[in-house]
Amino acid sequence: MTADPARTATIEGVWDLTIATPVGRIRAAVAFGREDDTLVGVASGAGEDVPLRDIAVDGAQVTWKQSVTKPLRLNLAFAVQIEGDTLEGTSRAGRLPASKVTGTRRTTPARVAE
Repeated sequence: MTADPARTATIEGVWDLTIATPVGRIRAAVAFGREDDTLVGVASGAGEDVPLRDIAVDGAQVTWKQSVTKPLRLNLAFAVQIEGDTLEGTSRAGRLPASKVTGTRRTTPARVAE
């Protein structure tokens, strides 16, 4: 079965995310781009920029992992569905309950931090 191009996620660009956690809403941004045909990314929020790891696109689903140190030291795993310029899914920190993630793509171009 061939993936429908209209349903294949285009993740490249900058996304403004809202993560609904038990302690409140966290706002962050993630930027995805390509380096030598490899998808790369950086997350920015809470005064830190962290690289994204294990980025995978499967149709409209995108997954990645990242580590943060603020407000707590956590290893996060994201799984989102993209539809056009919006995304929705979850972020999970270890055994903690999943947090709902929503996001919108910025319309102004931006580079992935080097």
